[in-house]
Amino acid sequence: MNLVAQIAMSAAEAEHGGNVMAQTAIFGVIAAVAFAALALVTLSYRNVANRHSAKAEAYAKKHGKDGHGH
Repeated sequence: MNLVAQIAMSAAEAEHGGNVMAQTAIFGVIAAVAFAALALVTLSYRNVANRHSAKAEAYAKKHGKDGHGH
């Protein structure tokens, strides 16, 4: 048997008809977890301006602006 025939035989043996969706579902799970983590980071910055409104007002008074610069 020559090299090409051996490669073809090993490729045919390695091929299997399993459930491809079940084998690749982990990629979807990883993507969902990554996007959920990014969503949590985004939500953590929610309402930051109001949490530091005293600093913003003090800065505005010091620099002659009204309120938060609106």
